[in-house]
Amino acid sequence: MAAVEQGLWEVLSHQAKSDKDIIESGISFIKPQRIKNQNIVHRLERRRISSGKAGAHWHQVRLFYQNVFPNFTVVDVDEPPCFLHKFSPDGLYFLAFSSDLTSLQIYRYRGCQAAGNLLQGYEGEILPRGRRQPSLSLQRLVFDCFFVLLHIRKLTIVGEHLDLDCSIFTNDSKYVIVGSSSYVPYEHHRPFYEVYWNRESLTSHPLFPIENYTLYIIDLRTGRLCDKRTFNCDKVILTHNQGLYLYKNILAILSLLHQNIRIFQVTPDGTFIDLRTIGRFCYEDDLLTVSAVFPEMRQSHQDLTSLYRDTFIDCLKHRMLVYLWRQAERRGNSVAKRSFFRYFDQMLKLRMCQLQLLDENHLLIKYTENLMTLDVTNASQATVFVVYNMVSTEVMAVFDNSSDELLELFGNYDLLQDATPHSEIQFTCSSSSTNFERPIIQHKFKDTIINERYGEQGESGHWLLGQFPFCYSPYLDMTLFSYDSRSVSVMERPKTYEDHPIRFYAQDSGLLKFQMQTGLVGRPINHNVQHLVSFIFHPSEPFAISVQKSNTEYVVNFHVRHNST
Repeated sequence: MAAVEQGLWEVLSHQAKSDKDIIESGISFIKPQRIKNQNIVHRLERRRISSGKAGAHWHQVRLFYQNVFPNFTVVDVDEPPCFLHKFSPDGLYFLAFSSDLTSLQIYRYRGCQAAGNLLQGYEGEILPRGRRQPSLSLQRLVFDCFFVLLHIRKLTIVGEHLDLDCSIFTNDSKYVIVGSSSYVPYEHHRPFYEVYWNRESLTSHPLFPIENYTLYIIDLRTGRLCDKRTFNCDKVILTHNQGLYLYKNILAILSLLHQNIRIFQVTPDGTFIDLRTIGRFCYEDDLLTVSAVFPEMRQSHQDLTSLYRDTFIDCLKHRMLVYLWRQAERRGNSVAKRSFFRYFDQMLKLRMCQLQLLDENHLLIKYTENLMTLDVTNASQATVFVVYNMVSTEVMAVFDNSSDELLELFGNYDLLQDATPHSEIQFTCSSSSTNFERPIIQHKFKDTIINERYGEQGESGHWLLGQFPFCYSPYLDMTLFSYDSRSVSVMERPKTYEDHPIRFYAQDSGLLKFQMQTGLVGRPINHNVQHLVSFIFHPSEPFAISVQKSNTEYVVNFHVRHNST
């Protein structure tokens, strides 16, 4: 018995030694990940002796944001009675709306170091709202340390309110365009045929009310109102600039009610110049051309009653249908033509719901089937994208939601032009222009449009054009930092509040660089009430503002760069 036990023990010992040798030999083949030197002095010296790859100088400079970041949070800052909005693209000005939504407030930003003396002596990463008097006085003073009020410009009249999420800056950061709206009571509505101009016009709805809109352009340096345009009895989506788009000095405005696109030019003096209106006609002299063949058209243009009963297809939609028919003819088979006639009536029912300027001459227009309830995310309705040349009035391409060609264009060409830098010192940080985020977006987009026709798992087409506007902060650049995009992202949209700090990791090393605490620290959260958090990042400095909104609270936190020593 003892001999058997001794033999079994020798076998087990030999097996354990062999397993240990295998594990040790395997470990020897695994190379540990080498983390690049994160020291800022080392990076400065390397920049001095090496310029890096050709054309990559600006992005090499951008790596220094991994060493300089907002590492300190001041909780519950006392702000003036206003709604904080955003920084100008050059970072020199900060915009806010008055509490009654009638005035625009313009502040001058003093720099990320402005509160250095005020925060001197405070250690750690968070300064909560305490009961001690020194802490209370700091929360009251910190806003005035960073911002100086320059101008208060009253824009609207009684009954008219500015939209909190509507603002567009010109490329030189000299002007800003904001919008306001006012509800039109039923008894003050204009006559029916003055509201509904043509057969494409949409009818009003309790969730689709008719309103009066005004666009203002303001000089940021002087606070002067340079020009304005008013659109009465219309429907334009101002929220998140969905109905507006500015490319360089060309401004496009989409009217959902009248189903037309107004094109303006923004002059260097800050005024609007009417260029063209696209919809019922594509050229300004189209009415003369058509009336030469159909004299009754000139009379119907003067008689608004006849105009609404017009049986002619709008020129823009007619060009789209002609393009689809020619595509069917090029295929050279009867199946394509039968398909065109099969969906002809459905194409006639399509209405414009979103647009984007690709350049000075080309528009990307999204058509959808039902806009009566503004539910453009309805997955059961058809969606079509049209690329239109405003100068030649040609339809260049038509894509549906499940188009593989649209996916290829989205992957190879940055359709998200809103991420184009406003100046040379800025960098592209849109989710489609970063190497780390682009494959993720393409994968989501591809899964959506391949699995379900018309995007029944979220309507990828709406998702594609629903990404604007973007934040230009380097701390949201996925080539530099990785973070939870469910809590914060480059898209300027409120996020659901999470009762934990948002952590930012360096993309090249995986090291935790900094974290941002939103909301009130240490206070229990009522989960029965929806809490949203929006972020306002400075375009180039380590400074950010987080605003937690709920039904009863408006908590503002400042995230700043602070050295306790």
